[in-house]
Amino acid sequence: MKKLLATLALGLSLGFGVFGTASVATAQTAPATVPAAVTAPAADAKADAAPAPAAPAAAAPAAAEAAPVLVPNKADTGWMMLSTILVILMVIPGLALFYGGLVRSKNMLSVLMQVVVTFSMITVLWFIYGYSLAFTEGNAFIGGFDRLFMKGIWDNVAGTFANAATFSKGVVIPEISFAAFQATFAGITCALIVGAFAERIKFSAVLAFMVLWFTFSYLPVAHMVWFWMGPDAYTTKEVAEEMTSKAGLLWQWGALDFAGGTVVHINAAVAGLVGAFMVGKRVGYGRESMAPHSLTLTMVGASLLWVGWFGFNAGSALEANGFAALAFINTLIATAGAVLAWCVGEALMRGKASMLGAASGAVAGLVAITPAAGNVGLGGALIIGFIAGFACLWGVNGLKKMLGADDSLDVFGVHGVGGIVGALLTGVFNSPALGGPSAMGDWVTLTMVTPDAYSIASQVWIQAKAVLLTIVWSGVVSVVAFKIVDLTIGLRVTEEEEREGLDISSHGESAYHG
Repeated sequence: MKKLLATLALGLSLGFGVFGTASVATAQTAPATVPAAVTAPAADAKADAAPAPAAPAAAAPAAAEAAPVLVPNKADTGWMMLSTILVILMVIPGLALFYGGLVRSKNMLSVLMQVVVTFSMITVLWFIYGYSLAFTEGNAFIGGFDRLFMKGIWDNVAGTFANAATFSKGVVIPEISFAAFQATFAGITCALIVGAFAERIKFSAVLAFMVLWFTFSYLPVAHMVWFWMGPDAYTTKEVAEEMTSKAGLLWQWGALDFAGGTVVHINAAVAGLVGAFMVGKRVGYGRESMAPHSLTLTMVGASLLWVGWFGFNAGSALEANGFAALAFINTLIATAGAVLAWCVGEALMRGKASMLGAASGAVAGLVAITPAAGNVGLGGALIIGFIAGFACLWGVNGLKKMLGADDSLDVFGVHGVGGIVGALLTGVFNSPALGGPSAMGDWVTLTMVTPDAYSIASQVWIQAKAVLLTIVWSGVVSVVAFKIVDLTIGLRVTEEEEREGLDISSHGESAYHG
């Protein structure tokens, strides 16, 4: 335990030390403005690459003295709180049960513990320093410490809360609601990684790794993709370029990621794959049966994931508006299409479709539509779902064998492959010529890119660059983080403990009795 605490402290100190200058470095940040009329100091928001609102919004400069005070719409605020609850449902109990049912019964509780405690720990770190580094102005790679310990959220003198920008000019939400929503994204991203090295890793090693990876991979990627100055900062063409230079790097590139294809799924999948290699294969892998102990629980978990994902995707519009509705229906249709595609693929490969396949297909569709949710039309969403179903089926079969890693619960095969497919196809089906809503061409006038001016090839290339950067960034951070943990705590339990099962050896409990 002393080693664990030492490693956690090391991770925190490294995080503050490396990023300590971010708050003063103003490299290049892009279109981000919080409505210039926030009720408190600078606000932060996310940038979900959505058509009208194209990507996450973020912190903004102080409001002009003469600017009117903006008041959050109660419906938008209520929708954001509901969406936050739905994302929590995705993790606890959704992801926990989905993963728990897929492992052997002797490791059921260990997976539940890793998911729940990881989510809880990341939530705490998010409010200490994570939110500030992800969603305040710093440079193109990381934010600053303006919101360290959430300072500035409440103005005690004025008696008001700070507001955060959305994707509409003059529309804001309470910054605390945005911060809470984004906390759940950080938590589920880290929890997803757990599935790749389930059944053989030390509990303390999981937590130590998560601190390091969250600090050096999740936060920078979230900032690069989603931080901008908000729509109200784009007042004139003269200041537009300056505002864009203050955003995250991938936002500056014009990468579209509505709800986390790069930030969440590809980022986590690469970390999981690296972990599968560095932790090593399970004892008896390839020789002993390692079949899921309860597909019933896996199905329950998948169902909760599907329900919660509506908050994940539709909530990323940051408003209760048409883009939220578009993300909502696209999440429904793409997921249904992926379930059918996976089942068809299995039937062609093995002669029959399986329950596990249907549940996996649902997750594949949810993953693939995440970056595209508010960025494509219904036809594009259905096609993305179908393609993702077949692609992820190959990912957990053909690709997994090619890689040779013991990715226990196919994190890379589903989240990696699905995330990449979704990110690339977002660039295709965002095109208005293919039924997409297009991308924002001018934040000053709120003019969309016209059909004749939209280049699918150019946008797909931008999407590909964003995918590659995320893969490399997460891969390098993961290798270093796992190595640090291995040298200080050690990654694996002993063979004896692994054979006994992590429920007993790591937690002194058993999921089932009798």
